[in-house]
Amino acid sequence: MNLFETFSARITAALTQLTEAGVLRAGLSFARVVVEPTRDPAHGDLATNAAMVLAKEAGTNPRALAEKICAELLRDPDIVKAEAAGPGFINLTLQPAVFTAILKSAVEAGLDHGRGAGKPAPKINVEYVSANPTGPMHVGHGRGAVFGDALSNLLAFAGHAVTREYYINDAGAQVDVLGRSAFLRYREALGEEIGAIPEGLYPGDYLKSVGETLAKAHGRALLEQAEKEWLPLVRATAIDGMMAMIREDLAALGVVHDVFFSERSLQAVGGNLDAVRATIEDLRSRDLVYEGRLPPPKGQKDEDWEDREQTLFRATQFGDDVDRPLLKSDGSYTYFANDIAYHRSKFTRGFAEMIDVWGADHGGYVKRMAAAVKAVTAGEGTLDVKLCQLVRLLRNGEQVRMSKRSGDFVTLREVIDEVGRDAVRFMMIFRKNDATLDFDLAKVVEQSKDNPVFYVQYAHARCASIFRQAREAFPDLDLSPAMLAQADLARLSDESELGIIKMIAAYPRMIDAAASAHEPHRVAFFVHELASAFHSLWNKGKDSPQLRFVNQTDRESTLARLAFVHAVRSVLASGLAVVGVAAPEEMR
Repeated sequence: MNLFETFSARITAALTQLTEAGVLRAGLSFARVVVEPTRDPAHGDLATNAAMVLAKEAGTNPRALAEKICAELLRDPDIVKAEAAGPGFINLTLQPAVFTAILKSAVEAGLDHGRGAGKPAPKINVEYVSANPTGPMHVGHGRGAVFGDALSNLLAFAGHAVTREYYINDAGAQVDVLGRSAFLRYREALGEEIGAIPEGLYPGDYLKSVGETLAKAHGRALLEQAEKEWLPLVRATAIDGMMAMIREDLAALGVVHDVFFSERSLQAVGGNLDAVRATIEDLRSRDLVYEGRLPPPKGQKDEDWEDREQTLFRATQFGDDVDRPLLKSDGSYTYFANDIAYHRSKFTRGFAEMIDVWGADHGGYVKRMAAAVKAVTAGEGTLDVKLCQLVRLLRNGEQVRMSKRSGDFVTLREVIDEVGRDAVRFMMIFRKNDATLDFDLAKVVEQSKDNPVFYVQYAHARCASIFRQAREAFPDLDLSPAMLAQADLARLSDESELGIIKMIAAYPRMIDAAASAHEPHRVAFFVHELASAFHSLWNKGKDSPQLRFVNQTDRESTLARLAFVHAVRSVLASGLAVVGVAAPEEMR
């Protein structure tokens, strides 16, 4: 049961009544009317902007219209008060029985409380991580991985059809460098002394296993070949090895993609059709590609600028700052041309809604990619790029920088192995994606209220412990959700209990809003706030025995409070599942 959808429908019905009574002009759209929580609980339970958004078209002032809407709404037996406030907002106070009914519904629904009905369209493609397959993932990749995965979980829970995709950047100069780096490790595996890794190659120890694989498979045969012969083979072996390592690291984080899409598959190699060329020609046929010259970038000296005619995409026609090159001076495709073809591929595979999760250093690329998606989909596709800011890795406040495994950065796997998947996932999402994140390896394993992941998981474990206590106190009590839903929930009348029930009622709306905004951090914030309220109620019960969850002298009160605890536990478990974090039954 979604409280806000229910009362949105009732407000619409009241507005329809006023239309039929001639108070409102026929044909007014109610699309901008919203129902939301009041900013101050003292002002009621719900607020609506109905009078504010309809007054002008109704030919009256908002306050006067608000009074008429309030009078109509007071005919609803579930509304205790309907009051006009300020310039014309309307605050509603609901009967306690409304929240009792929602709690009953939440108890019955369990983990499905807040789950959205299936939405047939559009299918959503969420592309995240997409780290170059040139080495192990670092902590920054981990933030994008957690964000993209949690967002995918959130969208799926809200009812959307979601495909999780990884774009393998296996074309371009960086994979040639990878191949040469792996060949050096191949020579090392054959017993050569290679000395210091030359500048420009990848120095990490992670390529040693690739060198050993090549040595076992080919012996010394590759040493007798020219680079143009051994490079394709070594490059492919290195990419396979790196992707296997990346998949393992992602699995350790609980991240599993549905699709791994190869950039090379877009180009005319190995019998592939040239999808990049086809994309350029499609744009050209619609006069969106032309041959021309670009002015030098702002701030660049004239002597550094190569003035030449280029093949350009009319990006400015779709909101970009300048038109963009599609071919390099040697005739090969720019990265941008490949990316356009890739997003065109997404659209042709049925994804009109696309979400890309990128690192903050790609912020300057957003406008041109949004322009490209508009162009290749003829305006039918949408792209939302979510940028994940940097992660500062700390230990007791001191920055951690180096790793023996990678050569120059701390790997994601090292962090997971040290603090655990749950700590990494929760803390990566416990801050908005576009804000820099400080991740302290010491703080995230503390068992204290100052550690958010521990605080939320401990609240869930406390809920489970209450049920264990109840089974000891009342061995014959049926504690199934169906029986708990029949409890006398009107007994839950303390202000702290009612506040938590209202949070449970707000959970479905929060899920909808977070999914619409593509902001999974809201889920982490919500469960943390719910956990805090529950811990406070637990502590309150120490001083007020009537608020204790298990009362051996009062079975009916115990049943009501166990129903309440069941709903709290379900929402905590549901929210943690969206974030991708375990909901433990016990914590020691």
